[in-house]
Amino acid sequence: MPQPWQDTSLSAEDRAAALLSSMTLEEKLAQLAGVWPGSEVEEGEDVAPLQHEVSEAVDLDGLLSHGVGQLTRPFGTAPVEPAEGAAALARLQTRIAAGNRFGIPALAHEECLTGFFAWRATVFPTPLAWGASFDPALVGRAAELIGGSLRSAGIHQGLAPVLDVVRDARWGRTEESIGEDPYLVATIGTAYVRGLESAGIVATLKHFAGYSASRGGRNHAPVSIGPRELADVILPPFELAVRDGGARSVMHSYNDIDGVPSAANPWLLTELLRDTWGFTGTVVADYFGVSFLELAHRVAATRGDAAGLALAAGVDVELPAVRCFGTPLRDAVRAGEVDEALVDRAALRVLRQKCELGLLDADWSPIPSALAEPAEAAESVESAGTPGLDLDPPGMRAVARELAEESVVLLADDGDVLPLAPDARIAVVGPLADDPAAMLGCYTFPRHVGVEHPELPLGIEVPTLFAALRAELPGARITHAEGCAAPGPGGPAGDPGAAASAGAAALTAESRLAQAARTAADADVCVAVLGDRSGLFGRGTSGEGCDAADLELPGDQGALLDTLVATGTPVVLVLFTGRPYALGRWSRLLAAAVQAFFPGEEGGPAVAGVLSGRVNPSGRLPVSVPYASGGQPWTYAQPPLGLRGDSSSIDPTPLFPFGHGLSYTSFAWERPEADAADLPTDGETTVRLTVRNTGDRAGTEVVQLYLHDPVARIARPVSRLIGYARVPLRPGESAEVHFTFHADLASYPLRADGTRVVEPGALELRLASSSADSDVRHTVPLTLTGPERTVDHRRRMVCEVRVK
Repeated sequence: MPQPWQDTSLSAEDRAAALLSSMTLEEKLAQLAGVWPGSEVEEGEDVAPLQHEVSEAVDLDGLLSHGVGQLTRPFGTAPVEPAEGAAALARLQTRIAAGNRFGIPALAHEECLTGFFAWRATVFPTPLAWGASFDPALVGRAAELIGGSLRSAGIHQGLAPVLDVVRDARWGRTEESIGEDPYLVATIGTAYVRGLESAGIVATLKHFAGYSASRGGRNHAPVSIGPRELADVILPPFELAVRDGGARSVMHSYNDIDGVPSAANPWLLTELLRDTWGFTGTVVADYFGVSFLELAHRVAATRGDAAGLALAAGVDVELPAVRCFGTPLRDAVRAGEVDEALVDRAALRVLRQKCELGLLDADWSPIPSALAEPAEAAESVESAGTPGLDLDPPGMRAVARELAEESVVLLADDGDVLPLAPDARIAVVGPLADDPAAMLGCYTFPRHVGVEHPELPLGIEVPTLFAALRAELPGARITHAEGCAAPGPGGPAGDPGAAASAGAAALTAESRLAQAARTAADADVCVAVLGDRSGLFGRGTSGEGCDAADLELPGDQGALLDTLVATGTPVVLVLFTGRPYALGRWSRLLAAAVQAFFPGEEGGPAVAGVLSGRVNPSGRLPVSVPYASGGQPWTYAQPPLGLRGDSSSIDPTPLFPFGHGLSYTSFAWERPEADAADLPTDGETTVRLTVRNTGDRAGTEVVQLYLHDPVARIARPVSRLIGYARVPLRPGESAEVHFTFHADLASYPLRADGTRVVEPGALELRLASSSADSDVRHTVPLTLTGPERTVDHRRRMVCEVRVK
């Protein structure tokens, strides 16, 4: 007869409560921490902050009798054949469940920011590319595929998406973020959450909250923002992903806000997240975040103090391994320093989630679907076998290609060179032209872990742009020169692209430039391929802990671009980056410019398709591209004093604004109509706009809807995005775009406690092709009438869009 906690006829809450009532303090604490197998290896570089300083040897045998809460990165710590990894995880889960008296397995989590974080798994474009697609539906489809892949191998929780709104592009983790606009981040991020959760994977929102607003764009630096900015910019993506996305986990951020670390902030993790927003899932620590209360923030004197602060604030699970939530917390509870009720609160949440995942069911099996026999699931790990497990199947590559193609942004085009002629003489020049690393962000397995294993191949096929162009244009004569060393610190021999860099090292910088100039001069067109090589903690030019002092192109790439432009050959600049870089000095000298944000394993063919014309570009900038490196930090959603003015000698106006992107076809926007120009402060109206493809190619227009509030009681952004629509059209075809605007979308945090109001008065809707005033195609004046309204988290946050 099953135990009460195994009775699936009961609610998950009742089952978890029944199990909790039977557990000792040690057994409850065991559910509140992770174990990180394989992280004890001394050699190699950190893949988490201060990993080698904080990690301690794990006595797994000693932990088993009480249980294990979570397993940390069973695939993302070292390369393992997928089927072997799934079988090893199943064996470990069998051991964990057999080792405790209740038969409770661990909840296994893995990174999944650019796909299943495993060797041989599909690498999708990085989140900044998701933002550039302006396509929540496609991002959601990718997430569903990623979630299914995780689930099939025995993973339960994915540490994604990152919902940090970019505030300073010098921040190394800009590449992990979706963009600089909270509405874009919220809608794209929520789509990813829905996709992951629909596959049965617990989505984990990162990093709650304020992480991207650090001083000077420095990783882990303090955050100095006011409560209104927090409420209006930082929090809405998390709010929407919890409320509408159904996210079941949240990860606290490393930073403090006005001196209060997020891991010890009860207002943030309990009062706002749970009491106000109604979140019922688990709050997990960012890796070593609980320990950092003692070691970095210094708000705790001991491990036990740190555990007590985090637990009281609302942190339920210590990751990646137990350091504070084990013996130190047990001793603090027994000494009366921490209330055991806080342990019970967290343990109940963890056990409830394990119930929801089926981990406490009487028929639970450690064997994931990928190892089960098609007709009948094997009854034991030993009999399951390890058939081949394909984590990079054609269907996933196809979606990765589609997302990569939609994310490529055509920044500039003089109309004379692109698309490239099929029989042209093309010089492909740059240190990233024939380097697979150009496609990959720091949270991809090859750049995060694979670089520490030079003996192994990438595990997936990642065509370079040079190779992809040769395949795309077989009739062209395509030559190649590196021009300069790869940007950033040199990687180990196994680092993708390192072999080519080693060969270039035999040449002097001057001779490399001269060779590049000769190659370009002999061509009809030069494709200059520049940008970032991602890494961790200073081992790259972009990525976690790889913050930039300025937004100049890294290394010698600026000098290389100067040299190529000076040859007189038309230059098409292609950027593979994790952040925007200042391009103003070349703004009038380039034939064209193309931006790709670490577009993943299919990025080379995607960009080649744009250059050849096979793909009509439809990407739009999720972050502004600055004219010059100064004036940072800056984003487009500024109040009047944040824009160019006579009171300062610094002009922050970007070269290419948020939302910008060109196409190989043209579009006409007819004058819009609104159902009503006057509406109450709780009303709505629908704006209809007809868009027509007036060119000779099929293409996709991205219609953006911005709100302008002429007069408010606090300084407000001059313009902010409140809606958008992708409109694919054949030549001569038209479509009608419907935006349903609700007055709630005009709300703003009037008071310092974040209380939002909708006030009567004049508004203006701006239909535009970017955030720049010059790109506003039409305006629709509105007037809100009636009393001022106070709104809360139940307000309308999304503008409903239909394309007919």
